[in-house]
This record gives sequence, C-alpha cells and structure tokens, in this order.
Amino acid sequence: MRIPQPEGVRGSLKWIQKLVASGETDWLPEHLKDVDWASPLPDDDWAEYRDSSFLDCVGQSALTEQLRDFWPARGPQWDALGRLNGVPVLVEAKAHVREFFSPATQASSTSRQKILRAFCQAAPDFGSDTPERWANLYFQYANRLAHLWFFHHHGVQAHLLFVSFLDDADMNGPSLSETWHASFTAADYALGIRRNALSKNYLSHAMPSVTDIK
Repeated sequence: MRIPQPEGVRGSLKWIQKLVASGETDWLPEHLKDVDWASPLPDDDWAEYRDSSFLDCVGQSALTEQLRDFWPARGPQWDALGRLNGVPVLVEAKAHVREFFSPATQASSTSRQKILRAFCQAAPDFGSDTPERWANLYFQYANRLAHLWFFHHHGVQAHLLFVSFLDDADMNGPSLSETWHASFTAADYALGIRRNALSKNYLSHAMPSVTDIK
C-alpha cells in the first residue's frame, strides 16, 4: 500500500522528510551514508509504504508471498525506505518519547495468531526467550525488529535504523541522547532482547538534533 502524506509541519513527519530530501548524510551512521532513498520524496507525494508496496520500494518484490505468510495485512508503515548496495534500509522515526511506548496490538484474533507466530520465530535470534511479551509491550518496536528478522531469514541483509530526534520543542522531545538510549534499553530489557550479531551489525540508531536540520 502506498500512502501519500502531507508535507510535514511538525514532529517526526516533518523532520524525516527534511532529512531525506536534503541529501545530507552527516546525521547517518558511517556504514549507512551511501543509502539511496526511495521514500519519503517530494516528487512522490511524500508517500510512505507498507505491505507488498514497501517490498516493491526496496526492490524485494520476490518476497511478497513470504511476507503475506509472515505478517497480516496493514503491517508497519515505514517512515523512510532506501537501499544500500541493493539491500533494504528500513527507518522508524520518533520525535518524542511518548511515541515509543506503543500499546499492545489491537489486531483481530486471526491476525494476532499470525503476529504471535512471527514473534516466536524472530525473538530467539534477538536472544529473547519471551516472545509472548512482544505483542503486549513496545509492540511497534517489536514488529520493526520482526521485519528485520524476516529479511535476514530469507537471505537479505537488510538494515533497520531508528531515528530519534533531539530538541524538538514543539513536541516536548528530549534534548539528551541518553533519554533515548534509556528508552531503548528499557524496551530491550522488557522484551528480553540481548545484543547479538543481528542487532549489533544490522540495527542502528541516529539521534540528530532538529536545530541542525535546514
């Protein structure tokens, strides 16, 4: 599904659009500086993507049926998408900490069963033996991790980047990177996630200050 967006006027929608459109790379982790952005772009209605359309966007249409089997329709809507040397770069952006504390999934019983199955598959590769928590605690964070796992399970070395903005006064966002680090640490603890090869090499963070974004 392709979802056109308005030009952002506040919050993470505004800032991720500005960063991607700017072409600047100094805010990116060193190993992601050569990413070729596919969304959100001004000449594409600032569109965001989900389900099979997000696979098309990152050049992985061949995994459409596998994704349908793995996750119910209306899956994560990605704030930004790109490719690095042909592999997907998936981006989730936040401007204030409250956004991070997502509620449990509200999916139907059938969809919830599929989600729980996906978490049972993904959680062990993040060192977690408590996948049942993933649907109830930090659900948005957990489902992004599950989609990173999905690609690696199918031999695609995708990257997942969390962009956590600093100094967004309009959103009462944090000014210290330590605040974001504490939030992610708490989520990892709650979900039983441990650092391993997948999270160490393919899960990254960027914490740009909005005061530096033109």
